[in-house]
Amino acid sequence: ETQLVECGGGSVQAGGSLTLSCIMSGDHFDDSDMVWYRQVPGGECEVVSSIAQDGSTYYGEFVEGRFTIARDNARSTVHLQMNRLKSDDTAEYFCDEKHRPGVPWVPPCYRRQGTQVTVSS
Repeated sequence: ETQLVECGGGSVQAGGSLTLSCIMSGDHFDDSDMVWYRQVPGGECEVVSSIAQDGSTYYGEFVEGRFTIARDNARSTVHLQMNRLKSDDTAEYFCDEKHRPGVPWVPPCYRRQGTQVTVSS
């Protein structure tokens, strides 16, 4: 079973920066589209950003140019550089492989711990 471990969360003031990292076990990282999610208590599991195998990227509208996603295939790692953080970015952050149609899947927010980001205003 593939394991994913996030790190890099913490507490910062509004306007600050954090870089989250996620390392994936196994040998198929190169073939995986990777996604960063986040969840506030009682909220839904929300897509923050994704990066495909070919390096193409997607960002949620709320990102507004503040975040950058990148992948390091040699280290099976995906990073999320977050700048100009706002209090609304406070959430638990998770990474996962992009859901493959037809494969049973539960969003990571509902089955394991991620890394907490707390932004104070």
